[in-house]
Amino acid sequence: MKKTLEYYMNLKYPTQITEIDIKDGGGFLVEIPLLKGCVSDGETIAEALGNINEAKKEWLAYMLENGLPIPEPLDVSKYSGKFVVRIPKSLHKTISEQSKMEGLSLNQYVANSLAFVAGQKQMALSK
Repeated sequence: MKKTLEYYMNLKYPTQITEIDIKDGGGFLVEIPLLKGCVSDGETIAEALGNINEAKKEWLAYMLENGLPIPEPLDVSKYSGKFVVRIPKSLHKTISEQSKMEGLSLNQYVANSLAFVAGQKQMALSK
């Protein structure tokens, strides 16, 4: 199946909205991190989101016209949210004790720890 502009426009790409400091003119900056360089802005969030759709369309059209690869967002429905991992008994003991001190279940503690590390990694990659 040949993927068309319409196909890509219908994909749900995560967007990132940043408020622009008033000393820089104010408004909102919107970007689609997965589509490097696909950025737009607007005076309001609604305007910025409308503008990013136009920027997305132009970005995708350029990539298609030039035969360049277009990344696709992950299909979250493919992931159950569950995985099993074996760890040393000493690590199990340590994280069990830490989770109790935090007042969290072991699952919550591990999920929070993984989210923190993944967030740090994502921040480092986006710089």
